[in-house]
Amino acid sequence: MKGKGISLTRPDTRHLTVIAALLAMIGPFSIDAYLPSFPDIEIEFGISRAILSQSLAVYLLAFAISTLFWGPLADRFGRRLVILISMALYTLGSIGCALADSAESFMLLRVIQGLAASGGFIAGRAMIRDAHDAEAAHRAMSQVMMLFALAPALAPVLGGWLHDYFGWRSVFWFLSLFGGLLILMGFFVTETLQKEQRHSIHPVSVMRVYIGAILHKRFPALIVCVSLSFGGLFLYIAGAPSVVYDFLGLGSDDFGWLFIPIVAGLVVGAAISARLAHRWPAQRTISAGLLVMMVATALNLITVYFFKAGILTLVGPLVLYVTGLAVMMPAITVLALDCLPGHRGTAASTQGFLQSVTNAAVASIAVPLLNGSWLHFVLGQLGFLLLAAGLWFYLQTSQAMADTTGLD
Repeated sequence: MKGKGISLTRPDTRHLTVIAALLAMIGPFSIDAYLPSFPDIEIEFGISRAILSQSLAVYLLAFAISTLFWGPLADRFGRRLVILISMALYTLGSIGCALADSAESFMLLRVIQGLAASGGFIAGRAMIRDAHDAEAAHRAMSQVMMLFALAPALAPVLGGWLHDYFGWRSVFWFLSLFGGLLILMGFFVTETLQKEQRHSIHPVSVMRVYIGAILHKRFPALIVCVSLSFGGLFLYIAGAPSVVYDFLGLGSDDFGWLFIPIVAGLVVGAAISARLAHRWPAQRTISAGLLVMMVATALNLITVYFFKAGILTLVGPLVLYVTGLAVMMPAITVLALDCLPGHRGTAASTQGFLQSVTNAAVASIAVPLLNGSWLHFVLGQLGFLLLAAGLWFYLQTSQAMADTTGLD
C-alpha cells in the first residue's frame, strides 16, 4: 500500500513496530535492570543511596540533551543510520559500565549510555509516524506500548536474577548484548524517510525548526502534559528501591511485585487505546485516560490515610493510574508529532527531551525529597497529575474557543 509517499507492505509495518518497541525498551532496561543491585553497588564504590541515585539522573539528563541532536540527524540522514550509530555507542557504554572500577567512571559511562539510548528511541518513534496515517499511527503506537510494557516488568526481575547469580556487573553485560542485538536488527530496518523529505542540519535551520516548535500554539502544551503525566508514574519507578525496601519491606528479588502489575496496567491500557483509535477522536481518548488517572489518585489518597502499605493498597491504585496513562499516551503522542508534520524527528526529539528532563528532575529532586514516606509519594503523584490535567483543560478550552470564533 501507499502511505506518506513511501511504499510499504503490511509485514514491513509490523516489522517496524517490533523494532520501534525494542528501541523504546532500551530506556526501561537501562533504568530498571540495575535497581535491585543498588545496595551492592553502594558497598563496592563506597557511596550512599542518594549519590547512587544520581546515576539515574545523569543518565536521564544525557538522554534528554542528546535527543535534541538525534532528531535533526534523523530528519537529515534517515532513521536507519541513527539507529545503527546510537546503538553502537550504547553497547560500548554498557560494556564500560560493566568494567567500571570507581563511582566516577561509572557515572561517566552512564552518561554515555544516556547520550546513545535516545537515538534509537527518537528514530523509532519518527519511523512509526512516517509509515502510517494518523489513525493507523495511533494503533501502531499502542502496539509499541504493549510490547514496550514488557520491559519495566522484565528489567528489574531479570536484573535481580542476574544480580543474585552473577553479581551486579552482569546486568550491564546483558545491556551490552541487548544493544548488540539492536545493531544487528538495525541492518534490516526499512528506511521510512525518503531523500526528498530530508532537511538541512545547518544550525540556523535546526534552530528555526526548534523555535517554531516552541512557539507552536499546541505542541508545547501537549508534550508538557504527557511528560507530567508520566512523571507521576516515574516517581515510583525511580523511587523503586525506597518503595520495595522501605515502604513494602521486601527484598532484592521482590521487585516484580511492583513492576509486573505496572506492566499489566500498561498492556491493558494500550490495548484499550488501540481499540479506541478508530472509534473515538484522540481528544476523547486522552480525556478518558486522564479521568481514570484522577480516580486512581483519589484511591491513592484514601488508601494511604486508612490502610498500611501493602501490595494491594500501594500497588493497586498505581496500576489503575498506569492503565489511564497507557490509554492517553499513544493518542497524545500522535497529536504532538502531527503539530510538526515535516519535522517529525525534531518533534520526537523535543518531546523526548522534555520527558527526559522531567524524569531526571523526578529522580534527582522529587525522589530524594519525597522518599521519606508513602504519603509523600502519593502527594507527589497527585501534584504531577493536577498540572497535566490543568494543561489539557486549557488546550481543550482554547480549541473550543477557536472553533467557536472560526479561528485555527
